[in-house]
Order: sequence, then C-alpha cells, then structure tokens
Amino acid sequence: MQPKELLDLTEQFGNPLYVYDAEKIEFQYNRLTNAFKVEKLRINYAMKALSNISILKLLKNLGSGLDTVSIQEVRLGLHAGFTPDRIIFTPNGVSFEEIEEVAEMGVQINIDNLSVLEHFGAKYPKVPVCIRINPHVMAGGNENISVGHIDSKFGISIYQIPHILRIVENTKMNINGIHMHTGSDILDIEVFLYASEILFDAAKQFKNLEFLDFGSGFKVPYKKSDIETNIEELGKKLTKRFLAFEKEYGRELTLAFEPGKFLVSEAGYFLAKVNVVKQTTSTVFAGIDSGFNHLIRPMFYGSQHSIENISNPKGKERFYTVVGYICETDTFANNRRIPEIHEGDMLCFRNAGAYCFSMASNYNSRFKPAEVLWKNGKGHLIRERETFDDLLQNQILLDI
Repeated sequence: MQPKELLDLTEQFGNPLYVYDAEKIEFQYNRLTNAFKVEKLRINYAMKALSNISILKLLKNLGSGLDTVSIQEVRLGLHAGFTPDRIIFTPNGVSFEEIEEVAEMGVQINIDNLSVLEHFGAKYPKVPVCIRINPHVMAGGNENISVGHIDSKFGISIYQIPHILRIVENTKMNINGIHMHTGSDILDIEVFLYASEILFDAAKQFKNLEFLDFGSGFKVPYKKSDIETNIEELGKKLTKRFLAFEKEYGRELTLAFEPGKFLVSEAGYFLAKVNVVKQTTSTVFAGIDSGFNHLIRPMFYGSQHSIENISNPKGKERFYTVVGYICETDTFANNRRIPEIHEGDMLCFRNAGAYCFSMASNYNSRFKPAEVLWKNGKGHLIRERETFDDLLQNQILLDI
C-alpha cells in the first residue's frame, strides 16, 4: 500500500489504526499452496496470529481451514463460517472439559499430553484424535518462539512413542493424524526437513492415519535484505519426500500446515501519530499516540518492525528512538534512522498483521484501535474503535 492510501485511511477511520491488505494475504496463501505439489493439501490458518472474523472469512473463502488453541477461537471460527470438519483444535494445558466440549462440536482434536490422551481415549475411543509430537528439534530462530526443543511444554516427546502406542492399544482409540511444530522464524529448511523425517518415522507406528501436520513457523522478512524461509525450495523437497512416504505407507494422506505469521504478517500496517518530539542530552524521542498496549512485540520478543514516516517519506533521515505513551518503558525502536519527524506526523509500522492486535490490551485504560481491511482499493472497517463504555462494560460499581 502507498503512503497516501494509508494517510487517507487515518483521515477516514482515525488513529491509531490497524490496516490489513487483503491482496497480500491472498498472495501469501497462493504462494504456499503452489509450493507443495501433492494431491491433498490442507492449510489451517493459525488464527491466534490475527483473529478478526473478517480476516477468518477472507481465508475461508480462499480455501483455508483453521488451527485453533482455545474454545473461544473455535467458536469464532464457526461464527465466521467454518464448518467443524475444517477446524483443528490444538490446545495446551486446558481443562479436560474444554477438550470434551470442542470434541462434541465435531472439531478435529489434537492432543499433546500422555495423561490427557489416555483419559480421552478411554472415554471416547471412537473420536478421531491427532497426536502432537515434540521432535526435539529447534528449527526456529528465537528461543522465545521455538517450541520443538527438549524443554518445551508443547507436544509429547518423540522418545515417548512406546507410551503412546501402549495407550492406543489399551484404549483402542482412533488416531487419524500426527502433528509437529518446531517454532517460528525457521531459517534453515534442512533443519525443518530433518524434523520432518522424525515425524515420518513416528507416523509409521500408526496404521490408520489420514493426515500429517508439519506445523509452520515459516519466516517472513521484517526489514530490507532480511532472510526468509525459502518456501518454494521447501515445497519442492518436502513434496518429493512426502510422495515417497505415501507409497511406503500404502495409502494417500493429506499434507497439512498451520501458518499464521506467513499469511498475515506482511499484510499488516499499524499507524500512529507523533504526539511529541523530545530532545534529551543524548537522544531524540518520537513519542506516539500508542504503546505496548497496542503493539507489544518489540518489548515482549525484541522484534523489529520497520518504521516509516509516511507524512514525510522523502525527508532527510535522522536518528530517533520511538516510544509510546504508556507509563512504562515502552520502546518500539532505539536510534532508528527515519525521515525527519515532526509533531503530528503519522508513523507506519510494517509487518503488523501477526501477533499485534491479537495481543493488544487496555493497559493504562487505553482504548484498543480500530481495524480496517483494504480490499479492492477501498478500506472496510472490520472492528470499531473502542469507547469508554467498552471499558465499563463488564465492571460493576459497588454501592460501598
């Protein structure tokens, strides 16, 4: 999207503002589906990345399924039009009652705990279950977002396959899928392929599988010249290996992935106005009308988002530390080169589609921003800006 288009949207919908480019989401979805040349491919969008129901509907219309981690996400998916058979539920640490309730909806269950697996299998032996394996491979680039290492709380250890087989034999439960997820920001596809071999070996132990789910974690570029997962090369190599495994296994299987960031990250823009430019003894601060209550990733993960001054895109670059209005240290960027900033300018944070609005809060009693979907050259409001009434909605003022 062009600076003028983004500025026009802030004039129309106010600021701070999240904007998502539908065309970019569609491009990423098609890029992924075209990379894997298999008969049965299933893309389950990891909706925790961005859960707005209009985004869900957009991906549904592209042919996507849905990867969910809470019963609330399942209900949002159903509300957006997904049928239960197009949703997989991969919780961690939830109550058994929540798993039961989701299973009753007809959603595919994915279990990552031996005790839960045994309990569920004993009570519901005929309900199809996928098993989440921890391959003990750290394919992600950041330990905070890598979930395949040996100390991860996610998945059943690959070394506990004998325990899984014992449970399956004792309960006669129906295992129809095997799943893994090694983490986010995969840099080396050879490591991912190595983890895939572990999943293939595990799959041989189960005779009635319908699908293999390889998770996701594909890296997208966050700045110029940034490296990203070579999805085309991965598609070529994994397709060849998957087709060979199908022949060995003796039946046709579905190849599944659960991308979140890959589909929506680059489609997102976060727009915030500069309230103050403050010179100290050593730093020039640009203070914006937002904070980590709206975009927590830089403070939480140390993530870097490209920041552009769309009010002065061709201005002379200077060094700024971009900070928010929260009564905490909420720094978006330190000593970043940005075209000269003046009070009232609009800054644009790129790659704001994944784990940005979905992690927003009302800290400092601030309102959450509006969300807009840019589609067919027009901005469509998909979430209204919060008001003071929203802050009061569930609170009760006692007569004390």
